[in-house]
Amino acid sequence: MDLPDTTFLLTFLISFFILYLTLKSFRGHRKLPPGPTPLPLLGNALDIGKDFVNSLVKLSEKYGEVYTVYMGSRPVVIVTGYKLVKEIYFDKGDEFLNRGGMPIWDDYYKNHGLVFTNNMERWRELRRFSLSTLRDFGFGKRTTEDLIQEEIPHLIEVLKKSKQSFIDPRQAISRALCNVLLSMLFGNRCEYEDKDIATVLSCIYEAFKTASSPWGQIYEMFPGVMRYVPGPHNRFFKSFRRLEQYVRERVKINQKTLDPNNPRDYVDAFLIKMQKENANPKSEYTMENLMAVTIQIFFAGVETISTTITFSLLLLLKNPDVLEKVHKEIDKVIGRNRNPVLQDRNHMPYTDAMIHEMQRFTDMIPIGGPRKTLTEVTLKGFTLPKNIDVYPMLTTVLRDPMCFKYPKEFNPENFLNEKGEFQKNPAFMPLAAGKRVCLGEAIVRTELFLFLVSILQNFDLRSPVPLEELDIIPIASGLGSFPKPYKLALIPR
Repeated sequence: MDLPDTTFLLTFLISFFILYLTLKSFRGHRKLPPGPTPLPLLGNALDIGKDFVNSLVKLSEKYGEVYTVYMGSRPVVIVTGYKLVKEIYFDKGDEFLNRGGMPIWDDYYKNHGLVFTNNMERWRELRRFSLSTLRDFGFGKRTTEDLIQEEIPHLIEVLKKSKQSFIDPRQAISRALCNVLLSMLFGNRCEYEDKDIATVLSCIYEAFKTASSPWGQIYEMFPGVMRYVPGPHNRFFKSFRRLEQYVRERVKINQKTLDPNNPRDYVDAFLIKMQKENANPKSEYTMENLMAVTIQIFFAGVETISTTITFSLLLLLKNPDVLEKVHKEIDKVIGRNRNPVLQDRNHMPYTDAMIHEMQRFTDMIPIGGPRKTLTEVTLKGFTLPKNIDVYPMLTTVLRDPMCFKYPKEFNPENFLNEKGEFQKNPAFMPLAAGKRVCLGEAIVRTELFLFLVSILQNFDLRSPVPLEELDIIPIASGLGSFPKPYKLALIPR
């Protein structure tokens, strides 16, 4: 047999073997909910395309509220609508408690830390510790609200320096939020001009944007190939390595100045716990977990909130009638001579409704945090096997027409009753829900109210372009949503 024939035979055998393994994998999941027919190797990549979230939502219109897609050869059950997502988070929460696969994040964290681990004992222990420590990070000295109140004057001063010129507000907002996290994690803030902070914020934004981009989605589908392929997806890992270097240096500073009897912040508390459990070989208090948890808290606490506030200002620019009502309520309840406090929220139903509506509409985490079944479980008549990945589509909850009067519009009346009073909505779960809800949910609510109200107390907003030209459609819609770049002028009130 000559060489071309040998090459052809080897190619045919390899292709047949790959096809056999792929079809065997597909047949092994016949009992899963039906969905679009997967192709060998590609799975449903062609059905999903570049617009990841909207493609999954459209597929639900054809295949129902629960269906299966294949990310390459990996099956994922897609769950849509408030009723069924609530079942995952609450009614059967324990059966869906494990974290689902997210290859680009899993390849970095390697099952360490809190957010992306599927080690349930590790998750329980680190979550319990982190909740307690973040709640008591000042150990009676300062509360979360105190830290935010201390940072607000710095943010307002920086914004005033713009002197009504048109700016991108994201930079200053990100630095303010970063300083709150720095104080909680490491015990002190930095000046807004600090070059290290600029680098850190750039890394956080670039990593999140890359993971949410089509390249990040391709990585989720074909991690076995993408790990070895050059391309824009590698910016994710480059950004995280730089972020890790910064956090490691800050941890070393804490180690050198650590007083076991006087913890100053989250990192101190973790280091003290490491010392106490040094002789325990099964301890979860390791340097690997400290680095992972710290980066995860840092990342989530800066990126998601700064993007949400930046998106909010764009929405208020686009809706001047809403902005005017918020301004009137601020003037009535707070005035302009004192700083807002969290208790003011109880007397500001329209502003509270606006902030809730802003979180709903911006849809920051459209696919939610992927879950994995801990055991065999029944969902809407389908039997899902143990260890199957599940996407609870938060975007379909936040836009469920059965739950919201204006599901596709930005309208604070989604959270107001007929008397104009704030009204809670059980379908409001922008940061997921249940036992695995976002660790810093309470901090997020506090920061959104105090920072956003403080900005609006001090400034009116002006757009450089006509309102009809303002585009509020996000530029990425995978893991997260981002507003298109825009500028505004902050006019002192």
